[in-house]
Amino acid sequence: MSQQPNPARIRGLMIAALVFAPILLLWGSLTVTIPSGHAGLVFYTFGEGIDPDEAPLTSGFHFKAPWNKVYDYEVRQKERMERIEVLSSNLLKIEMDMTIFFQPQFSNLGLLEIERGRNYEEKVVVPAMRSVAREVIAKYLPEEFNTTRRDEIQTEIDARMTEKLSENYLQLNDVLIRNIRLPKKLEEAIERKLQQEQESLEYEFRLEKASKEADRMRIEAEGIRDYQAIVSKGISQELLKWKGIEATSALANSPNTKVVVIGSAKDGLPLILGDN
Repeated sequence: MSQQPNPARIRGLMIAALVFAPILLLWGSLTVTIPSGHAGLVFYTFGEGIDPDEAPLTSGFHFKAPWNKVYDYEVRQKERMERIEVLSSNLLKIEMDMTIFFQPQFSNLGLLEIERGRNYEEKVVVPAMRSVAREVIAKYLPEEFNTTRRDEIQTEIDARMTEKLSENYLQLNDVLIRNIRLPKKLEEAIERKLQQEQESLEYEFRLEKASKEADRMRIEAEGIRDYQAIVSKGISQELLKWKGIEATSALANSPNTKVVVIGSAKDGLPLILGDN
């Protein structure tokens, strides 16, 4: 005899199917997963769109109403490099490579979407780079880019870029200025000027060295002159005779063979004859 289906169990399965089937069908629209390094902005379809005061969704799994959308934003650091042509203060054309590192301000992500949109890199970042570069470089002469003022130029660009991006809800992390290319004739003129400055410094060094050597020789000559003056004043005939007697006495007592004649020579000293 076959077992009859349990009506209560069948009703339970039908109810479960009616409850969970829509959930399974709508699961993709009920949940959202935000990748690492990204954030999500909820767009309320039956509301006022994005609420700028609402905190963005962080990375991970989230539930949402099926009729709402979630806009995915990358919030980690990005890099942008632009080759820019600018004019110096004397209207010479200069080419430079400018690289900036930036990222959206997490707390202002809603305002960034509402006022600038997800294409903010082309709408905000690139125009700001070109504008700031032209504004700052126009204050300087080309030859100043290869001097200590290069750091000053980069610092000023950094400050102006920070201000520009902050106004557009972006955070500047760093600015790099590379490969500044000056007109060829100007580069040659700067090289000649630097070479002349080096030659001038070398010439001044040689003059200073010669002057110091002349001072040294003059001081040495004055010392010798003073020494001779002092010694000549202290030498007398009596001293010479006394020193001669001392030398004669020492020689007479030495084992060497010699003949010592004691007499009154022209200079008053004894005459010493050695053994041939």
